[in-house]
Amino acid sequence: MADARLTTFVEAALLARQSKDDVRKALEQAGWSSEQIVDGLAHYSDVAFVVPVPRPRPQVSARDAFWYVLMFGTLYVSTFYVCDLSFSLINKAFPDQLARLPVAFLLDQIRWAVAALIVAFPIFLLTARRIARDVAADATRRNSAIRKWLTNVTLLLAAATLVGDGMTLVYNVLGGELTVRFVLKVLVVAAVAGAGFGYYSWSLKADDRALKQ
Repeated sequence: MADARLTTFVEAALLARQSKDDVRKALEQAGWSSEQIVDGLAHYSDVAFVVPVPRPRPQVSARDAFWYVLMFGTLYVSTFYVCDLSFSLINKAFPDQLARLPVAFLLDQIRWAVAALIVAFPIFLLTARRIARDVAADATRRNSAIRKWLTNVTLLLAAATLVGDGMTLVYNVLGGELTVRFVLKVLVVAAVAGAGFGYYSWSLKADDRALKQ
């Protein structure tokens, strides 16, 4: 939620016929962060009227919470089992001669991972599509608190995974324990976490650009 002083200033500036770009520049010079400025300006629409017209503020409803938690929950499940399936296939293709896993165990892991993806991933796609449709119909939903929180939590998890993946790689390099199986697993984790981090970073920037308009 924007600072009350900020929204009061924005309203007064718009009443004085200042453009949003001029208001943005003034706030930047005063030291307000980009996120605070976007949130403050998002309170008012660009409708031509004698006084600034407030935009409806998104409310965190139980319905929105359900769809966002379902979407991100199935995303996390899908991400985990993509890595699990990839690891199982790598273990099957490049078995560890010192700790060879039974073929039946590997096949069971593969079957379970495939089953989880068949159920979870389509649910993720359907919920993501529904949320995208809602956001397209009402741009103020981009400013939803639960949307921002869960997106940033996802970014944090992806960043932490990338850091841990890098640390594991360096540790094994220093120990001279690099194998094809290990390198492939590191690449899988880096690709999955990197894709998630890149996409949701872009998503937050897209939300900010849309709210500036």
